[in-house]
Amino acid sequence: MVIPENILFKYGARLKHFKADDLIFSDGEYAQYYFQIQSGIVKLNNVFEDGKEFVHGFPFEGHCFGETYLLTDKAYVISATAVSDCDIFKLEKESYENMIKLNPEYLLSVSRYTAERLHFRYLISSFLAIKDPEIKIYKLLTHLKAYFGYGEPFSFQVPFTRSQLASLVGLRVETVIRALKKMESSGLLKIDHTKILY
Repeated sequence: MVIPENILFKYGARLKHFKADDLIFSDGEYAQYYFQIQSGIVKLNNVFEDGKEFVHGFPFEGHCFGETYLLTDKAYVISATAVSDCDIFKLEKESYENMIKLNPEYLLSVSRYTAERLHFRYLISSFLAIKDPEIKIYKLLTHLKAYFGYGEPFSFQVPFTRSQLASLVGLRVETVIRALKKMESSGLLKIDHTKILY
């Protein structure tokens, strides 16, 4: 958890349930809440007029999202949608500002998390210059494995579906499936039914 649950409740946070595909906030709205996920997965994305989608990330249990907009007067330029059923803390903007003024260690905690996510965004953005799908996937999986603290071969179960991996690295799902099979035959990962072990 970026901010402990008891602290969020202390400052008036509410725990709200979202069903899969529920919109949490949309591009063009202004930030009114600090959001932190207790359970479930959220998708941060843009959908363009031609129907194409750009996915910025899939924050999950313990992560916060949209927090940078609480410190600016700019509207969201992304949307947030529940990928699965989610329970999400919502803390009003004014209460969030009061909490971080009285407890600067929580602002530091949020800033550290934001810095980690920014690093991830830089990593993903660098994939635009890489043409080989296997290298894109290898770099993403290597980062995720290190982020979650796994070291042994095949000890890390990738927490994303093939479709979500495709969205993160800017590839078609079919291309990701083919690349994963090639990586498995090269001994880089194992596929156990729907699970990807790296």
